[in-house]
Amino acid sequence: MRDLSKDITVESLKIMKSRRAKIYYVYIIASISKVVYIGFTDSLFKRIKEHKKGSYDNAFSKKYKVNKLVYWEHFYNKKEALDREREMKKYRREKKVKLIEKHNIEWEDLYSNIIEVSKL
Repeated sequence: MRDLSKDITVESLKIMKSRRAKIYYVYIIASISKVVYIGFTDSLFKRIKEHKKGSYDNAFSKKYKVNKLVYWEHFYNKKEALDREREMKKYRREKKVKLIEKHNIEWEDLYSNIIEVSKL
């Protein structure tokens, strides 16, 4: 079942990681000018780190400097996560902005929230 709790705390991520459950993420990253990119991964920390480094030369995120994690959702089922990613990619820009601002009104980079968990 899809987990709709967008406000994942560091504590809940620690618990999930300690249970060794496979977790899948759909995330939104943004540029300073609020260009957005939606992606899927099974390793949120690693994937966002790659976006920040610009690891892929021809990638959209590198070209438009889209590397600030502004939103994510987690799932325990890969198909549900991929379905959600496809659904979100079909959203008009206004709907993507509303989704982000409902949980992160200032478009703050949430990357620091996941760094602590990755060190466990």
